[in-house]
Amino acid sequence: MNSLEYASELIKFPSVSSTSNVEVTNQIEDWLQSLNVAIERVDYTDRRGVAKSNVLGKLGSGTGGLAYFGHSDVVPADDWVIEEHGPFSPTVKQGRLYGRGSTDMKGSVACFLSAMEQFQNRTLSAPVYFCCTADEEVGMLGAQQVVQHSELYQEMVQGQTRAIIGEPTCFEVVHAHKGGCLIKVTASGIAAHSSTKEGENANWKMIPFLSEVWQLNNEMETDTAWRNPAFSPPTMTMNLGINDHTHAVNITPPQSVCTIYFRQMPGIDATPIIDRIRDTCERHKLKMEIAFQAPPFDIDPESPFVQECLKFSPEKKPKTVSYGTDGAWFGDIKQAVVFGPSSIARAHTHDEWITLDDLEQGTQTYSQMIDNWCS
Repeated sequence: MNSLEYASELIKFPSVSSTSNVEVTNQIEDWLQSLNVAIERVDYTDRRGVAKSNVLGKLGSGTGGLAYFGHSDVVPADDWVIEEHGPFSPTVKQGRLYGRGSTDMKGSVACFLSAMEQFQNRTLSAPVYFCCTADEEVGMLGAQQVVQHSELYQEMVQGQTRAIIGEPTCFEVVHAHKGGCLIKVTASGIAAHSSTKEGENANWKMIPFLSEVWQLNNEMETDTAWRNPAFSPPTMTMNLGINDHTHAVNITPPQSVCTIYFRQMPGIDATPIIDRIRDTCERHKLKMEIAFQAPPFDIDPESPFVQECLKFSPEKKPKTVSYGTDGAWFGDIKQAVVFGPSSIARAHTHDEWITLDDLEQGTQTYSQMIDNWCS
């Protein structure tokens, strides 16, 4: 199968992160087995009781070689705007393949599967590894399961395997990206009819905290201690959300929830920020929970592997990006880059697509990489 055929079949699976990805993982496993790839599954149940699955494979023997990391889950497609076809009905039109996940990142997975197919009957000097995770879009839970439970992953670490994280980069070599920290702060009140004065409005309790967090955000945006000029933007871009879950204006809100999300950067210790938010919560008698935290991804741009990857890229300098990938959890693999077809600007869009040229080039480039490090 070529990459267009693989991608079209993958898109047909509505593997939105809130649902199970077991069916699409079963399909990927079947394809890998047909390529004489040794299989490992890492299955788990998510926090809502939904079955999830990661699949890993190894083509060839020995250690070292090259590994590819992708994910099978996609973001929701409720905002899909193309009337002629749905988000899970892959459609080719004017040199593009449309469908949810075409860019992020089933197209990339398809490219590597098609590249592996070219080596199924060849003698390799080093192995080709493949890993496709669940839940990348909702906290990278699948990647964490792989790190904790996969024997093949540990083999990659011990064997100093080189790794490609195949997220969309327009075939540019990405050596670093930001991490992330999600903090949930809750103020509690008492619900009552607002005319009685018997309630306790949780929002009033939240306001002093919000004022201090606003000051903290201003410091993080202006103080050079919290900036890394290697990134654009060079700050941790704190984002704040508020929800009191009140359904009527005459009910005193019994709860006010504030979510704070900022993107940690290499070389900057975010612990003082978290400690300051925690101290502010304690002073205002609010509950604080760290709901999610992922470290940044950071590889020396001058390292031999990064420099060697540049020969497969149209750009001759590695770059940084501000979004995150499963690579945040694969830090034990010391030779890694983010590198894949299409653009992150097309990910999660209401008419997501990947060009047929990118699918063809992705297969060709991944094949060249396999040939370079595994033949």
